[in-house]
Amino acid sequence: MDAPAALSNIALFLPNMARRQSDAPAVVVQRRRGSGGAYDYCRYTFEELNRESDWIAWGLEAHGITRGTRTVLMVRPSLDFFALTFALFKAGAAPILVDPGMGVRNLKACLEEAQPEAFIGIPKAQVARLLFGWARDSIRTCVTVGPRLFWGGATLAQIRAAGKKAAAFLPSVAAAAASSSESRSSAGANARSLSGDAERPFPAVSPDQDEIAAILFTSGSTGAPKGAVYTHDIFSDQVECLREVYGIAPGERDVSTFPLFALFGLALGMTSIVPDMDAARPARASPRHILGAVRDWNATNMFASPALIDRVGKWASGRGVRLPSLKRVISAGAPADPVALARFSEMLEPEAEVFSGYGATEALPVSSIGSRELLSETAKKTDEGGGVCVGRPVPRVKAAVIRITDDPIPRWSPDLLLPPGEIGEIVVKGRRVTRAYFNRPEATDLAKIDDPVDGGFYHRMGDVGYLDESGRLWFCGRKCHRVATPEGDLYTIPCERVFDTHTEVFRTALVGVEREGAVLPVLCVELETGVKRNRRALKRIRDELLSIGVSNPKTRSIKTVLFHDRFPVDIRHNAKILREKLAARAQRRLGDKR
Repeated sequence: MDAPAALSNIALFLPNMARRQSDAPAVVVQRRRGSGGAYDYCRYTFEELNRESDWIAWGLEAHGITRGTRTVLMVRPSLDFFALTFALFKAGAAPILVDPGMGVRNLKACLEEAQPEAFIGIPKAQVARLLFGWARDSIRTCVTVGPRLFWGGATLAQIRAAGKKAAAFLPSVAAAAASSSESRSSAGANARSLSGDAERPFPAVSPDQDEIAAILFTSGSTGAPKGAVYTHDIFSDQVECLREVYGIAPGERDVSTFPLFALFGLALGMTSIVPDMDAARPARASPRHILGAVRDWNATNMFASPALIDRVGKWASGRGVRLPSLKRVISAGAPADPVALARFSEMLEPEAEVFSGYGATEALPVSSIGSRELLSETAKKTDEGGGVCVGRPVPRVKAAVIRITDDPIPRWSPDLLLPPGEIGEIVVKGRRVTRAYFNRPEATDLAKIDDPVDGGFYHRMGDVGYLDESGRLWFCGRKCHRVATPEGDLYTIPCERVFDTHTEVFRTALVGVEREGAVLPVLCVELETGVKRNRRALKRIRDELLSIGVSNPKTRSIKTVLFHDRFPVDIRHNAKILREKLAARAQRRLGDKR
């Protein structure tokens, strides 16, 4: 595809696609089913989305949201969301994307840290901004998407109207063209052309190499959320990587349950189909809505978190659901569950796969693996405590494993490297790796390792794992979640997957509890829905889990099992277990004997 050159504005993908496939649907938003059971959809073509984003960019510029303006965007996935996002990129403003699911306290801290100068949000977000005092000292400009009440500022409708006026040719130009025409009819035609169809496209900003394109905050599931600084070059490389790795082509149709991937889909020329769901709580989405969107649009691609894949697969199991149009499903956000992948794959054609991507907000994607390879070659090792294989590094990313330390590493050295098979900290290097956190110099220093050889740097993923002899990367959990026992370190993912093989267990979580000066490894267990939870049943399951643990050298030291009705998890993916909260609960239940 004709991609913009390196370091060009990511928004230029949109007019490029508008020229190539102007009438093709770009964004399709699913609405509730009607009385007849069919879903209703609203949409923009690529030409319409490009024009709308131009109008909004002109309007934002007129209202002071211009190059470099840090702008909070709190708008639900919708036609307006996509038009606004591309308009901000065109104008050179820096959108600040914060997950509303991180909680009010974290949201306030993130926005204070980001020091936004503008705030674009739905009425509910505007009320919350005032009620909780979000960035009150830095925000100067407000735009409301929807009805504006007492808080002032412009509405998106006003922004759009101002932009349409700015995009049109000046009336005097149109009149001059009309008066110079040879006839009244031809003059009228020329005037209509100049005042209507012939509008000035917004001149997208050509950014500098280090200019901020956006600030994307991490989920905060393992600490305070941090704002990763994205450049346009990083976004462009992500788009190109997705095209290369997955073979995505213009004209495909993508059901996306994560707004950021939907933006990538548009840049790749796919139709982005947004199902009727709460994007902040994907694990609560209706499987009927998701599957309805796939079927109604003969979707070729789908992006979903592992929790959503598990939910849809369980619902569809036994119902004879088939999804013949899907070429691929892409999943990210948490380690893949082989059982869930196998169950979902039953709905796909033999040549289609579920791909599990590995990465983080600071570096995405890093690696990828298809369900065929995972299920046939690596799943057995996972069940035996070998960690989860996340595949080989994707183009233009180098992944390595270094010895574990919690201290800063200012300078790269080959002496840091560990041999294949040895668990250490995963580090990555490449064009799409973010260089810094916004206003967090200490966090940046802790996460980055300068490489004096080429002037680049490695990013410390904060994950532990290893490389096998064939160059595949294996994920073994978060570095901060390792449990340091007197017998040695225990890593969460390898240990938990041994116990997850029990048929009545939904998921487990390994935590450490301080007991009389030592760390006690504790296995927290969440059972499958419908499993009996009376005293006899729980004793039987506990005994069976301990028997499983004794049989594996990696889990032999785990002797304490606690059952939980439901684990605390991150809202974004509903899969990242908040082990710090579980550890605190376990400490209380076992008695605080520190």
